[in-house]
Amino acid sequence: MKRLIAALCLAAGLLSSAGAQEGDFARWLEGFRAEAAAAGVRAEVIDQALTGLTVNARVYELNDNQPEFSRAIWDYLDRAVSPARVQNGRAMIAQHRPLLSLIENAYGVDGEIMVAIWGLETSYGAIMGGYDAIQALATLAFEGRRTGYGRAQLIGALKIIQNGYATREELKGSWAGAMGHTQFIPTTYLTYAVDHDGDGRRDIWNDLGDVFASTANYLSASGYRQNEAWGLEVDLPEGFDYALAAVSVRKPVAEWAAMGLQETRGEALIARFDPNMRARLILPAGARGPAFLTFENFDAILKYNRSTAYALAIALLSEKIASREASLVAAWPRADRPLALEERKALQQALLDRGYNPGPVDGIIGAGTKRALRAWQQDKGLPADGYASADVLEALRF
Repeated sequence: MKRLIAALCLAAGLLSSAGAQEGDFARWLEGFRAEAAAAGVRAEVIDQALTGLTVNARVYELNDNQPEFSRAIWDYLDRAVSPARVQNGRAMIAQHRPLLSLIENAYGVDGEIMVAIWGLETSYGAIMGGYDAIQALATLAFEGRRTGYGRAQLIGALKIIQNGYATREELKGSWAGAMGHTQFIPTTYLTYAVDHDGDGRRDIWNDLGDVFASTANYLSASGYRQNEAWGLEVDLPEGFDYALAAVSVRKPVAEWAAMGLQETRGEALIARFDPNMRARLILPAGARGPAFLTFENFDAILKYNRSTAYALAIALLSEKIASREASLVAAWPRADRPLALEERKALQQALLDRGYNPGPVDGIIGAGTKRALRAWQQDKGLPADGYASADVLEALRF
């Protein structure tokens, strides 16, 4: 009887909480209607899209556990650059070679990069997502750490409908509101989507000409240049200052070479690259994992998705699709376990408590957290690689 009463009380509490959230969401929607109208969205479009919306709680779960940020990078790359994805990518390159060549020439973007993004985003169009983009974006806009993103993208989605680019029913995609074969968010679609075949629609859902041209247009505008390297794996000398592997540090190839960096495969850096070409050093798994020098094309991929794991996956997948050597020489520290969400938050909170500002305590190990972690590591006399591991968390706790 006691267990039954407790269960009923819990159920009542959950129902009460859900009801309160629904009421809060309904009030938020009323306020958002005014925001959308002020942004130029017509009343009938707002009514059609927003009437009857509810919160999708699953969106919050996925938002807190994005694989690019929550999974160990070696596990992420194992899946992203799987033999099946490489094989299918090569088949797609062969199947669509004339179209890809046309778009390569028009936009100056390598076909294998377009196909790699297509493969990683939707498995070459097989999994484009079934979430209602309007509901997903409204959920993100309502509360949580990405409300600004959610509001901007929701207004963008409403403008897609208003401009006749897609119907309300066609706006299906990922939990984050990304849509089509290469997963454009609404504001990216509005700015960079292209009507390649001139049929009056920028159809990233069904027309591969529009898909590839839109993807290439976005990459080109982000600084991508055809036939230029994204980066390379390098070896670091003994006693190297790992704090130089920071997003703010960019040096000419000649300067990195003078510090003792060598290409892992034995070729001299300056022999292969313009010595004045500027590069950043990244250590995705810290001092014990592979090291990479990355160039502007890598930065262009990062603008597509602000995740080092994602950009590295696209770079390596594109090389394998193009049948270039892409296997890494250095080993990943696979014995390390990835931190759970609450552990990542605990690490950020520990840094904050010690006077190192990591930014929001949100469980996302981004540039701010890595910068704070490097500062703490330097003060402790540790390799300042900014790598958030279970050992680092343990040391921060004591």
